[in-house]
Amino acid sequence: MAVELKPLQALTLLQTVSLSQVRDETHDLTWRQMAILLTIYLETPPHTVRALAARLGVTKPVITRALDTMGTMGLVSRHRDPQDLRNVLIKRTVSGALYVERLGDRVIAKSRELPL
Repeated sequence: MAVELKPLQALTLLQTVSLSQVRDETHDLTWRQMAILLTIYLETPPHTVRALAARLGVTKPVITRALDTMGTMGLVSRHRDPQDLRNVLIKRTVSGALYVERLGDRVIAKSRELPL
């Protein structure tokens, strides 16, 4: 089911969700970190640093720095690929899955508050 939003409504939703995230005591992620996290949780694994860098159009060090932060937060974990030790696999965590699920719930709730 497609949802039709006017540009102002879409931006208001984005602002409302962003403010809610900032005010909440959840993790305060940058846009880049959020894009990486959502890619990991919404797209089919496996995920590697190299593949994420290519997918997002950034360098591997950019991905690594973001993963360092998100790993500290418990949102993702990293492990060497046993089949190819040059690759680092990024894995989902329970904490990260709950964070993404709550974020989805928050987007839905805030979208219902939009003026028509």
